[in-house]
Amino acid sequence: MIEFFKMSGSGNDFILIDNWDGGLALENPGMFARALCTRKTSVGADGLILIEPSQTAAFRWRFFNADGSEAEMCGNGGRCAARFAVLRNIAGEELSFETQAGIIDAAVRRDMVKLRLTDPREMLIHRSILLEGQSFDLSSINTGVPHAVHIVNCLDRIDVFHLGRMIRQHESFQPNGTNANFVEIVNKHAIRVRTYERGVEDETLACGTGAVASVLICSWKGLVESPVNVRVRSGEVLRVYFRKSNDGFRNIYLEGKVKVIYQGLLWAEAYPEAG
Repeated sequence: MIEFFKMSGSGNDFILIDNWDGGLALENPGMFARALCTRKTSVGADGLILIEPSQTAAFRWRFFNADGSEAEMCGNGGRCAARFAVLRNIAGEELSFETQAGIIDAAVRRDMVKLRLTDPREMLIHRSILLEGQSFDLSSINTGVPHAVHIVNCLDRIDVFHLGRMIRQHESFQPNGTNANFVEIVNKHAIRVRTYERGVEDETLACGTGAVASVLICSWKGLVESPVNVRVRSGEVLRVYFRKSNDGFRNIYLEGKVKVIYQGLLWAEAYPEAG
């Protein structure tokens, strides 16, 4: 039997497994993640998170998208991992953990988790690409993983799946592709965001790094000021804090609720990839 938690960060759902003792010796972790995250035939989730020992922080995580690809960072997944570590007595309420994007700091207060992200990079404003023969204006930034951001007047009229998939696969973002965010400005301290996520290959109910990317691009354009409430497709609100300067952004935090949905046991022989 393999014990797991199913958790949700504002609509992003994840499977978390405590692999502290290394007992889960995965022959092919990507294949295992894909099998586990497939909806209707398995547990189903946007991603799989493995919690393991670290030499530099409270723990190290390995994060796998639903398609089996390994990702550097995930904002909502990071918030779930932080709360999971507290619930499992792996770490205290003030903690740091190791990711491929760097060391991430977190503070857990019951079901509210505030995450400090690494400083963004590769910001490019007014990036023009061709979609179906027409020029399309967007911006891009890396907030742990790459994101494209497009500001719209009416978010509900956007075909997020169709446009998002084209942006995600566009040659400008190859070889690894990008996430695609569509943003509607509400006021100086509030926006709405819908995201097509790379690795899930669909629109998700929320995306933490996408929320942060959207806020930072909007701030650079003078449209919002810290803090910013971000309403995602699930209807929940994430709050993003940041400090802006002439050369970029720092002290970036993502805050929101994390829910434990259920705890369960996987029948190991159903997942031969688990080794």
